[in-house]
Amino acid sequence: MKVLENHSLKKFNTFGIDATARYFTEVSNLEEIREILCESKFSAINRLILGGGSNLLFTKNFDGIVLKNNLKGIELLKEDADFYYVKSAAGEVWHEFVMHCVKNNYAGLENLSLIPGNVGASPMQNIGAYGVEIKDFFYELEAFHILDKTLQTFNAAQCKFGYRESVFKRELKNQFIITSVTFKLSKHPQFNTSYGAIETELASMGIQEKSIQSISAAVCNIRRSKLPNPAEIGNAGSFFKNPEVVKGKYEFLKMQYPGIVGYDLENGNVKLAAGWLIEQSGWKGKTIGDAGVHKLQALVLVNYGNAKGTEIFDLSQKVMDSVKEKFGVELEREVNII
Repeated sequence: MKVLENHSLKKFNTFGIDATARYFTEVSNLEEIREILCESKFSAINRLILGGGSNLLFTKNFDGIVLKNNLKGIELLKEDADFYYVKSAAGEVWHEFVMHCVKNNYAGLENLSLIPGNVGASPMQNIGAYGVEIKDFFYELEAFHILDKTLQTFNAAQCKFGYRESVFKRELKNQFIITSVTFKLSKHPQFNTSYGAIETELASMGIQEKSIQSISAAVCNIRRSKLPNPAEIGNAGSFFKNPEVVKGKYEFLKMQYPGIVGYDLENGNVKLAAGWLIEQSGWKGKTIGDAGVHKLQALVLVNYGNAKGTEIFDLSQKVMDSVKEKFGVELEREVNII
């Protein structure tokens, strides 16, 4: 296991930001994680656990050690009359794991196809798309406690999932390294196609009988048509969370802006479409230097070449200020800022 000094992180983050890490190493098993964390040289400095690098923005160099999580492996732990329990190591690529499930008819994650990143980040962020979130099919995860050097198991309640949130982004932030995630996937699919343009895409594909495979393919088609490929244009997917407002605020805004997009929530509030708010504030397709708002999806900020992390961060603040001024709604960044 090599530890590199002053190592470039450009190829390890989907924004393509050319930041450097004071120290950098890649870990492939628990023994390597334990070994590096037990070294006195690294015990008192900052640590960053890096997966696919798809949900972060480097605004400066990282003065500490970056551990690239490369733990691999997928296995069917058990099954019963209704469910498959599928365990994936944290370093597996998320989309490849979803494709494994789709191929084997493990139902539940097909709406989350083509989301960038690794499996280990999925519960941390409670990733979601097209009406589905990780928490809907989560069973448990294993995580390595950085101080105690022990492996602990967390169930769904202990993860405290929220909208793009979990306990690992709040009170347990930087205390654990997620090593594996187990999902409870159905043998009796209940397809969720009411959100977004899935039904329309299925119709255009000529699909008459829905399946896990056809829904996954439809989601991939939609995402490819609307979202830039990080391999071609630097981005981290959705940069902002969809804001939640009380019903009265939504009704007030709807009187002023009849086209506003909102979704009723179980708690009585309404979730607004951040992309619509940003587009109506005039930002869709705008650029400042090499930092820009994507021309097809205003929710996505992009690096068109050599933008610095600070330039993308400053652009995000300008967008947030504009939405607050026009609609009185505060946007929140979904991407983690380093």
